[in-house]
Amino acid sequence: MEARKPAKKEERPKKKHNKRIGARGEAAAAAFLERMDYQVIERNWQCPAGEADIIAIDEGTLVFIEVKTRTNLKKGLPSDAVTPEKRKRYERIAAWYIAQCDYIDMPVRFDVIAILVVNSDRALLRHYVNAFGGSM
Repeated sequence: MEARKPAKKEERPKKKHNKRIGARGEAAAAAFLERMDYQVIERNWQCPAGEADIIAIDEGTLVFIEVKTRTNLKKGLPSDAVTPEKRKRYERIAAWYIAQCDYIDMPVRFDVIAILVVNSDRALLRHYVNAFGGSM
């Protein structure tokens, strides 16, 4: 007996759910950053290297922020998803952005915001400042 591939209809609702959760996480992260006096200048900025979830300015530093949102711990903490490969990709995205932006001689930093959804109206948010320069 051959193994069957899952029907595409089964995959779509999960993909939509993940996109919706991700979008809600990014909106929550942007609101959090603004409350912390970051100036959010880009959301979902795209280039040939990929997409930066949030680009902001924090006290004269250009900050590239990766947002990871999860609804459970089956695959580990949200921050576990920021692998060395993802870090390299984010650095390439930053290079693309810096090559075409008006910000000159500005320090650059990479942050991660990890969000674990606890229930429909509660989440645990952790902000890793300078995530690529230190340990997470």
